[in-house]
Amino acid sequence: MEQKGTPLALGTEDVWKLLLQYAIPSVIAMTASSLYNITDSIFIGHGVGALAISGLAITFPLMNLSAAFGSLVGVGGSALMSLRLGQKDYETAKQILGNVLLLNLILGTVYTVFILLFLEPILLFFGASKATLPFARDFMVIISLGNVVTHMYLGLNALLRASGNPRRSMFATIYSVLINVILAPLFIFVFKWGIRGAALATVIAQTSMLIWQLNYFRDKKSFIHFQKGMFGLKRKIVIDSMSIGLAPFLMNIASSIIVIIINQSLIRHGGDLAVGAYGIINRLAALFVMVVFGLNMGMQPIAGYNFGARQIGRVNRVLKLTIMLATGVMTAGFLLGELFPRAVVSAFTNDRDLIGIAIPGMRIVFMFFPIIGMQMVAATFFQSIGKPGKAIFLSLTRQVLILLPLLLILPSFYGVKGVWFSMPAADLLSSITAAWLLTMQYRSSVSKN
Repeated sequence: MEQKGTPLALGTEDVWKLLLQYAIPSVIAMTASSLYNITDSIFIGHGVGALAISGLAITFPLMNLSAAFGSLVGVGGSALMSLRLGQKDYETAKQILGNVLLLNLILGTVYTVFILLFLEPILLFFGASKATLPFARDFMVIISLGNVVTHMYLGLNALLRASGNPRRSMFATIYSVLINVILAPLFIFVFKWGIRGAALATVIAQTSMLIWQLNYFRDKKSFIHFQKGMFGLKRKIVIDSMSIGLAPFLMNIASSIIVIIINQSLIRHGGDLAVGAYGIINRLAALFVMVVFGLNMGMQPIAGYNFGARQIGRVNRVLKLTIMLATGVMTAGFLLGELFPRAVVSAFTNDRDLIGIAIPGMRIVFMFFPIIGMQMVAATFFQSIGKPGKAIFLSLTRQVLILLPLLLILPSFYGVKGVWFSMPAADLLSSITAAWLLTMQYRSSVSKN
């Protein structure tokens, strides 16, 4: 019987061709996902109001926290699957599928119950005011109810890429985005459901794609598919997956903490509209960051498979190519943010006060974008080759060791500008650290060869 989606070409095909083959679908998928977030914010900004954008920004830490648990399982499981496939350990690779699905179900359920029980005090702690709390609460209640679906959808998408199906993973994301983009304006402008309509559109779209993914993994012609006995948790798989997934997990946890501090500082020094300005800046920055994440997703199975197969030359080549592409992407973001900030911000809102706060903030935040693509690639690279310690260190360097202290110090002296300047300063210092670690890894791999 012919099986679909075999990953064996990862060790034989030209590395550049493989990177394009795997990265382009991931980049398209991540760009589409980011564009959905942008259009969703635009719909909310024009259909609900400027304060609704601020309310949406207040929910970012909870969204990051949800992504943290999803990446702990999904990203860790997919990286482990790539390594096991490179080692020709197909039985373990199949067991990983069942474990990822079950873990996402358990963690997603626990997270949902916790958030719904303590939602309002959490949002108030995150910086919600009397004006923005209703928007943040209405959005998160619906998103939280669909959290299990989100975890399972993202986890299975990561496994689709790792098992040799980057195009299917891409289409799952694109179809989800298309459903979102159709339903969100319908719910907001026609049905008048406000910010709750935007959240409902997201849950419906992801549920549709989860059903499609489950149907694919039920097909016995798929190289990796559901089988009896694979749904019991295996201690070694759980530990190995979570140790690899710990880096992106901690990075998302750190991001949640950072966003909370940013929102609290902006509320204190600039008010609700300053939080909304950060929401707009964050959405645009995420567009370029997500493209780099797409490149990283393309690199991950290639680096993981070849490292498992001990083909170090191919590992180093895919790393260099990914850094080159990531640098180009972030440079494009730098040019857009520095040269055309007014056009970008005006797409989200007509509120002059909000525009006036967001424009200078965007120019400052995007200051060192051309150099941070390499830093983002480095963290994923170490995770992909099974070196979680270095990946965790890189992930935490920018957020915890550098950005957190700057956010606690600079706003006291420079107000809102202090918040903005903290971000490029952290970008610069963390990129220098990443360059040093990559250089040491490259020298080590050359000496062993």
